[in-house]
Amino acid sequence: MSEKINTDVIMIGAGPSALSAAVYTTREDIKTILLEKGVIGGLAAITDQVDNYPGFPEGVTGLDLAEKLEKQAERFGADIRYGEVSAINAVDGGIEVKTADELYYAKAALIATGSDYKKIGVPGEEEFYGRGVHYCATCDGAFYRDKKLVVVGGGNSAIQEALFLTRFASHIDLLVRSTVKASEVLQKDLQKAVDEGKVSVHIGTTTDEIVGKENKVTSVIGTKDGEKVTFATDGVFVFVGLLPNTGFLENTAVELDETGFIKTDKNLMTAIPGVFASGDVRSGATMQIASAVGEGATAALKIREYIEEQARS
Repeated sequence: MSEKINTDVIMIGAGPSALSAAVYTTREDIKTILLEKGVIGGLAAITDQVDNYPGFPEGVTGLDLAEKLEKQAERFGADIRYGEVSAINAVDGGIEVKTADELYYAKAALIATGSDYKKIGVPGEEEFYGRGVHYCATCDGAFYRDKKLVVVGGGNSAIQEALFLTRFASHIDLLVRSTVKASEVLQKDLQKAVDEGKVSVHIGTTTDEIVGKENKVTSVIGTKDGEKVTFATDGVFVFVGLLPNTGFLENTAVELDETGFIKTDKNLMTAIPGVFASGDVRSGATMQIASAVGEGATAALKIREYIEEQARS
């Protein structure tokens, strides 16, 4: 491991919340390093269309929004690096952050690692991951032009992604365990797709097994009204919620709630003094890009106050 790298603030994650926070810290000459293990912009970057972010009356693609946030943060001096954090601890009056190759030391830290797609845990899901089972329509939808698809889920993301997939697929079977819980606007769009014969909605239908052969998905087996049902398909897209990216915090003093999200106080500070959390990874988050950005700005202001208080003490 190389020599310790010193900075004012370490931000873990480079999604909308961290990028927003970095705009605020760097504008005030607070030296800021962001560590991202995956995609700059997080899940927002692989979202097809964002229609509820203020300032974009015609909507904006997730990739475009992520790129704009990244450029804005870098314009003020944010140092965005790739690296997966393995540990974070309070050391010698500051915060120490470890990756596989580097050791960082900062006056404060922000955890904004967001969430990842939840799995349904059925036979075939892991076996056919990337070979017919997917969690990102904008990433993989184009591979299924004129093909049959199954989409699993009934919330906003499932309906939004299913509608996006109608651009490519010849037909989509939407499997909904209970009821469709999407917004009224999305439900109207879904009904239009149903009327046009692009989507069939199967309410009260579980997903029990993903079947395939020769490394290709061929069907999905489910249960409806106590009877087994089979849907022939070329691929499966799963959208059943999100899980927080907090695995690296298991052996730290950061407190998590019963579902793994980070607990914070009113100042967005965790149980470790000087370590803050914002965005989708935080317990009580609304899972909206606009609120994640707002929390990032709030966290940045609280981080500045914390650093100033520590300097005075």
